[in-house]
Amino acid sequence: MTSMTGYSYSEKNYENSIVSVEIKSVNSRFLDLSINLPPYLNSLESFFRSCVCEKVVRGKVDVNIRIKELSSDVQIDADVSLASAYLSAIKKIASIQGVSQEIPLSLVISQPGVLTVNKNYDVEKYKSLILPVFTEALENFISDRKREGENLKNDLLSKLSKLEECAEFFKSFQPKMENLFKETIIQKFKELLLEKYDENRVMQEVAALLVKYTINEEIVRLSSHLSAMKNEILMNAQPGKKLDFLCQEINREINTIGSKNQFSEVSEVVITAKDSIENIREQAKNVE
Repeated sequence: MTSMTGYSYSEKNYENSIVSVEIKSVNSRFLDLSINLPPYLNSLESFFRSCVCEKVVRGKVDVNIRIKELSSDVQIDADVSLASAYLSAIKKIASIQGVSQEIPLSLVISQPGVLTVNKNYDVEKYKSLILPVFTEALENFISDRKREGENLKNDLLSKLSKLEECAEFFKSFQPKMENLFKETIIQKFKELLLEKYDENRVMQEVAALLVKYTINEEIVRLSSHLSAMKNEILMNAQPGKKLDFLCQEINREINTIGSKNQFSEVSEVVITAKDSIENIREQAKNVE
């Protein structure tokens, strides 16, 4: 089992640069992946995206790849003729406006196109620098999600155990319902007819109540859903969506048991069961 939340950070110093990769994720119904690269390396986005998609199924994942240059072979070209044209134009404007002060050089070289910065980016070279750092960060990220996933798994199994105890109580209480109904009806007949009540009439009334209030079908379905949930938690590497569905089904059965219930003992266990399934539902939102 894997959690949808995770974090990792890796960094490596090279001779002329520092490469860092940060990966973090939070919950999401689907895979929402964002790859952030320096603009001159945008062509590598699809490659790193595919690497993440091979490992991650669900979650909002942000991958930030940063490169800090310690030295650079930047080439700066000067367009002298363009600078002369700017200077001539500025002097002309100054003359018309009656300004006689000297034109600063900084004003001329700050004009668009006068100075051009050229750098040849070797994309494959940068890819070879990033890849080891990215691979380490991704492995640590997956490990972090799995570690948190184990914690989620243990917590889910603990809450599922409480639900199984509730289901066992419902099952054990079912045979008692007939006797409780029978005793209640006999008591009412005694109050009305003293000791002269018809046993067959009592049994008919009990049978009618059992038809209306029996929870046997709900108990069978509840046990089946709990078994399926346990199997998902233990056997399925990505059980998140299935757990959400099973929570809905289990909650439906518990609600039905609660609506049919006529006894305070059952009401207390229904509340416990609903609390447990709500906790499972919330934790299932964190599972991939």
